[in-house]
Amino acid sequence: MTTIVDKKDPSNTHVSKRIALITVGWIALILGVIGIFLPLLPTTPFILLASWCFARSSRYFHNFLINNATFGPMIQRWEAGQGITRTIRNRAVTMLWLTMMLSMWIIGKWWAMALLTTIGLCTTCYLFRMTQDDPVEEPVANSKKHGLIP
Repeated sequence: MTTIVDKKDPSNTHVSKRIALITVGWIALILGVIGIFLPLLPTTPFILLASWCFARSSRYFHNFLINNATFGPMIQRWEAGQGITRTIRNRAVTMLWLTMMLSMWIIGKWWAMALLTTIGLCTTCYLFRMTQDDPVEEPVANSKKHGLIP
């Protein structure tokens, strides 16, 4: 008798691999949350890494993350292949260049400035390539939100 194994099902992952992915996922999530308060630590890549790890190791933690009010919408857009919104992109690019300029000023070496500028330009180009329009609210949903429709 042959059994069909769903490779996307986290329960089919070996126990030690699941534990490693859950551990990496929680570390990434913690670093992402810290990144909200520390401008030098990026939030989005760590949250997306946590989502990737949880999707492959624990349905419970993945559902917890995608249903989170703060991180859920960003993860859902990413997993649906919709990229990031212009608002998020603009915040990311602004913080990127502010921290790059601070690093250039602190280091003060020409080679570091050239390297950081190259990294910043490549990252900015990448962010502009994966950007989608900001989601537009449906008129009915907007009316319900403001109490115009019961």
